[in-house]
Amino acid sequence: MATRTFRHLAVTTPELDEPGLYLANVDALDSPRDAVQDFSYADADLRSLELADTRLVTGRITRLRSDRVDFDGLTLHAVEITSSDLGSTRWSDSKLTRVLLRDCKFMGAALDGLVLDDVLFEDCKFDYATFERVRATGPVAFAGCAFTEAVFTDCDLSGAVFTSCTLKGTEFGPGRYRNTDLRDSDLSTVRGVAHLAKVRITPRQVIELAEALVGDLDITVGDD
Repeated sequence: MATRTFRHLAVTTPELDEPGLYLANVDALDSPRDAVQDFSYADADLRSLELADTRLVTGRITRLRSDRVDFDGLTLHAVEITSSDLGSTRWSDSKLTRVLLRDCKFMGAALDGLVLDDVLFEDCKFDYATFERVRATGPVAFAGCAFTEAVFTDCDLSGAVFTSCTLKGTEFGPGRYRNTDLRDSDLSTVRGVAHLAKVRITPRQVIELAEALVGDLDITVGDD
């Protein structure tokens, strides 16, 4: 198994190049059997992509572009999604296990009711995305990701790691963030500081959180 380590956290990622494993090229991700396994799906340029109650097991999705994406009730296991632009994504009530998403764009996405276990988001963009009821039941890491005015609401990201991420104007609403590791990420413009109880930060970030709190409370700072 392939493992990536981020500070204290080890994330198990898909091992799709192991000897004896053959990924068959497929033209679509839906199936009459509601399952696609040992697959490779690449270079698709779509107006829309809709999948519901489907299992994607042991496969690679590469260079997918879709203007609109609607995923509902998906089960992903040992799946890698890379270099993809998923447009306006609506992704709900799904479980991801041993999943790697690298260099993907989720602009204005709505991620609702996702359960994450051994999931790595690497160099992804989540500008104006909303995360609602997203739960980390196992190791979850965001590495080098960009969040611009993203919103987290009713999420349980306990123990998750955000490393080298930009969180410009990102809002953390009510949720559980115990031992969420925010070290190496800029916190100076985050909102909802009061909800970040028991997270992990560096001494330098104390000042950043103070700046963020001033913004949250709309405090005017001046010498006069």
